[in-house]
Amino acid sequence: MKRLLVLLLAFVMVFSLAACGGGEPAPGDEGEPAAEGYEIAMITDIGSIDDKSFNQGTWEGIVAYAEEHGITHKYYKPTEQTTDAYLAAIQLAVEGGAKIIVTPGFLFEEPIFIAQDLYEDVHFILIDGNPHNADYTEFRTNDNTVGIVYAEEQSGYLAGYAAVKDGYTKLGFMGGMAVPAVVRFGYGFAQGAEAAAEELGIDSIELKYHYTGNFDATPETQTLATSWYAEGVEVIFACGGLVGNSVMSAAEATGGKVIGVDVDQSGESETVITSAMKGLAASVQSALDAYYKGEFPGGQGLVYGAAEDGVQLPMETSKFNTFSQEDYDKVFAALASGEIVLKKDVDENGNELTLDDLGLTRVKYTLVQ
Repeated sequence: MKRLLVLLLAFVMVFSLAACGGGEPAPGDEGEPAAEGYEIAMITDIGSIDDKSFNQGTWEGIVAYAEEHGITHKYYKPTEQTTDAYLAAIQLAVEGGAKIIVTPGFLFEEPIFIAQDLYEDVHFILIDGNPHNADYTEFRTNDNTVGIVYAEEQSGYLAGYAAVKDGYTKLGFMGGMAVPAVVRFGYGFAQGAEAAAEELGIDSIELKYHYTGNFDATPETQTLATSWYAEGVEVIFACGGLVGNSVMSAAEATGGKVIGVDVDQSGESETVITSAMKGLAASVQSALDAYYKGEFPGGQGLVYGAAEDGVQLPMETSKFNTFSQEDYDKVFAALASGEIVLKKDVDENGNELTLDDLGLTRVKYTLVQ
């Protein structure tokens, strides 16, 4: 009964969306779909495809693969950030001919949990999540679905390690919501700073640590970042989507530095010295290629770390003073080989970890509420 109600609601919302043009054409489309429809579809998260973050990284991977192979493609933008709106957008994509649908972000975990049952002939690539029901009591990935998550702790580690090796000793971490991915970024950042400090013989690295509670650009976040820079923080790891815009604005006004997240954000501001990246485009292309080769890894939850080129720093655009490509290659190889093993957001038994559990001795952190 519940599934029927969801389907009916999605059906109603489809007509509502269609009436107001809810499905947006991909840039470069002339408007009308080809006779067979759009084969690859992406449903955007709460942002747009030029958000310099998850949506853009995912869409760029789709476009690159689709254009190389001559496959029709389109993105659909939901009307709001709800499971029902996401399902309605997925319904639009299916009606538009989608054979494989890509969704970026953990907010799609519940919608894909439902959609994988509703559309058994359609394949789903869930980026940065794995399907589960609303109350997290059931996790299930069907054969027509693959979940891809990233070793954010490794990406954060690279950023923290590089920052300290480059001479920064007063750091800030400003995350969005304290969801697992953001927590792993922050914990990795702290552990990377700790490792670099130990190598350099630095006894004390200062770290201010804060979650904004959202992924938005707000005056409050900019004001807080401005105060951090005024208090001596040299570089802030802005880890929360549009939170980065607020931090960059503060850095531009104060002469501070920023570390971006998810994608290369060097083009967003001259204050960005590097970015803790996820291999969004590469992993999307890999999954699409597997689908078209008949090797779709359905039913699996994949984790992409350094060994799978799932994390990186964009060394070609990074603005480091002394941290070199050789330094980067060495630490990256150690992560990829498993020589460096990091603590994540939970332990091996699933118990949540705190900053106190990371064993930090040289990094002196202050939790900012």
